[in-house]
Amino acid sequence: MFYDICYYFILFIIYSFIGWIVDIVDVYYNYKKVVNRGFLIGPYCPIYGVGVLLIIFLLHNYTDNVLVLFILASSICMVLEYLTSYIMEKMFNARWWDYSDKKFNINGRICLETTIPFGLGAMLVMYIVNPFLTGILNKFSYMAILVLGITLMIIFITDVIISFSVISRISDIDMSKFKDDTEEINKKIKEYLKKTSPLMKRLIESFPDVNIKIKELKKRFDKKRQKIVKKIKNYK
Repeated sequence: MFYDICYYFILFIIYSFIGWIVDIVDVYYNYKKVVNRGFLIGPYCPIYGVGVLLIIFLLHNYTDNVLVLFILASSICMVLEYLTSYIMEKMFNARWWDYSDKKFNINGRICLETTIPFGLGAMLVMYIVNPFLTGILNKFSYMAILVLGITLMIIFITDVIISFSVISRISDIDMSKFKDDTEEINKKIKEYLKKTSPLMKRLIESFPDVNIKIKELKKRFDKKRQKIVKKIKNYK
């Protein structure tokens, strides 16, 4: 059982790394600069690893029907991307990608322009990439899989803890520092966050279009301020 967990975690990291490479190429194509993509420190984007594993586990019985595989894989990618965008926005008051300017988008979280490539990529994985990678991993010894899997888990979990600690600063910004229109505030907040730590600077640069939810941040700040004022009054 633990062997299987390590085995698939290695695949998760590999596909997360491949997704990281894909994102770097995409950003370079659009912005003509190389940036370390992803909200984690390491060279991987977990959403790709999760997506591929879901497709492998749920769709391995549909490889004999290309059309069905494409439709189902695209659907899984859409749901995963939408949920990831929604959850991260609720957690950190920031939207890491926004397709509002794209045709056939749903709430700016997903769009047809990205869904089709994801579906095609899933087919490439199922028919070529995954058989190739599993063929290599199957040559590893039992102990090698365990050692590699555990090592990667420790590195990844440490990365997640540190990265989420850094990102949480977005929710703790003192909004009294910024007294301008929304667009200008967004710009100033990004500049402010870049100065807080090298990791935050990397995060902001990784997502050039990150949209920080100013109104929600203001509400949080106002609530905190009210609580402080109330405590002071009660103390008096």
